[in-house]
Amino acid sequence: MSDERGRPVRVVLADDEALVRAGVRTILAADPGVEVVGEAEDGLAAVELVRAHRPRVALLDIRMPRCDGLSAAAQIRRLVPETAAVMLTTFGDDDLIARALGHGAAGFLLKSGDPRELLAGVRAVADGGAYLSPRVARRVIELSGGRLARGPYARDRLAGLTDRERDVLALVGAGLSNAEIARRLHLVEGTVKSYLTSIFTRLDVRNRVQAAILAYEAGLVPPAG
Repeated sequence: MSDERGRPVRVVLADDEALVRAGVRTILAADPGVEVVGEAEDGLAAVELVRAHRPRVALLDIRMPRCDGLSAAAQIRRLVPETAAVMLTTFGDDDLIARALGHGAAGFLLKSGDPRELLAGVRAVADGGAYLSPRVARRVIELSGGRLARGPYARDRLAGLTDRERDVLALVGAGLSNAEIARRLHLVEGTVKSYLTSIFTRLDVRNRVQAAILAYEAGLVPPAG
């Protein structure tokens, strides 16, 4: 994993629990294409680190002292818009996950999730996309009334998509970046971006995370185990 210039993807990590930071740092260090350039124990310190280092990705605990992850993410989007904010969450953070969905967070990762999801999430947002942990997606659907209850509504929303747009949307729901979708569907990356623009307009969603939720609800993505 590296940025478009072949340099390591620079990451700022913020969590008030030292053990969590150490675990996340260890996972990221396993990829030579990732460089953790700063660590913080609270949201305000995270914002200052992002302003100083201007990383590609900020991994933010959704619950932190002084300034929670959502508030930190909002400040980062305003002050350093080139940095993508990804929330580190637990299943106990249902209310904050719901708020973050409405505010366009770039991604959601479970602290207890598969380490491969952490790297996939960082890769996706570093490529300009977004990432939703499959287990978080399932939890959001449960909170919104359940997959079966929401399924007909979601399928109606997707009825206007072309077959290729549905293929792209399914891969967005699976957490793939634009480059990965292009390789999977044998397209150029610019074409994938054009499809996504059309999908967002047709579905009336603001970002890939909201589109991924619809993909889950409509049954385009297999439920997480």
